[in-house]
Amino acid sequence: MNQRSINLLVRVAAAAAVLSLSACASSEKTPATAAVAVSHNAVENAVSAGAPELAPQEINAARDKMMRANQALAAKDYKTARELAVQAQADAKLAQSKAASAKATAAADALNADLRVLRQEVDRANSGQ
Repeated sequence: MNQRSINLLVRVAAAAAVLSLSACASSEKTPATAAVAVSHNAVENAVSAGAPELAPQEINAARDKMMRANQALAAKDYKTARELAVQAQADAKLAQSKAASAKATAAADALNADLRVLRQEVDRANSGQ
């Protein structure tokens, strides 16, 4: 490798480092409105899935973190707003999953109860013959 290639390689590496640093710095200075909006949608989806009744602790945690993220966003603390929004989104997804799981369990229980009644009727019909 000649000196010219080494100089070019050093320049490319320096440019990459500067771009990486500027990307990190700008993400903390830009408003976290997109992250907060995505989390807001996740909370709404969880509420629509029945999370307030089936996963109240998780949805309350998500709502609390959303409120704190909005407060941080208003205070222009974008890093905190982004972190809280991500946490709220995770809590909302957990709440939605727990609600879906509870609904599936209830449906399975109802199906098992119907099957039990059907078996009893079949047994009763067979014993009468």
